[in-house]
Amino acid sequence: MIYSAFFFGLISSLHCVGMCGPIAMMLPLDRSSQAKKTAQLLLYHLGRLTAYSSLGLVFGLLGKGFYLAGMQQQLSVIVGVFMILIAVIPEKVFMQYNFSRPVYSIISKVKSGLGRQFKKKSNSALFLIGLLNGFLPCGLVYAALFGALAMQHAPLGIAYMALYGLGTIPMLSVAAYAGRFLSTSFRTKLQKVIPIATILIGTLFILRGMGLDIMYVSPGNMSLFVKGMPDCG
Repeated sequence: MIYSAFFFGLISSLHCVGMCGPIAMMLPLDRSSQAKKTAQLLLYHLGRLTAYSSLGLVFGLLGKGFYLAGMQQQLSVIVGVFMILIAVIPEKVFMQYNFSRPVYSIISKVKSGLGRQFKKKSNSALFLIGLLNGFLPCGLVYAALFGALAMQHAPLGIAYMALYGLGTIPMLSVAAYAGRFLSTSFRTKLQKVIPIATILIGTLFILRGMGLDIMYVSPGNMSLFVKGMPDCG
């Protein structure tokens, strides 16, 4: 299941081009040198990966608690259901209820910090832009975090979100290099793929939790879930 994170990142990046694409297009890159531009873009991506990985650590630790409570199967099903709900419920519903309101002040500070970094042209600024960008609210990142939660182990939670972040790099790099050449209609067509892919990944998590004895997809023996310590004796 962990490898689904990279695929989900690739699909999510179609949404990222619309939402985070403008950030990538406005990055204060040194355009006088292709080598410097590429290195600075990698710093931006490294910042995002750092943010995603740190979130993966938190949710992996939370998942570990569910594992110790013997809720591996239930958690996998719940994660799958939430992924599907995020895919089918219109984004305007989430915006209407503003689920991030409890941490609105923190998000405001993140946005303010992001704005300040855009005024700079240093390598550290590019890393911080990526880092702060990774903490901005996003429904698809929330869905990926549910996946990290289902990994039920801190290192795997980190790996899940790191793979998710790696999957978003190709399209956001395109946005940084040639974003203005991607028409709005083209972006809209690409984003139609996102709900389908999210539903498929959510369905995989549900099947995983149901233990239907389907090799690699829904193992009947739930001990195949990652364990904190190997069995001995």
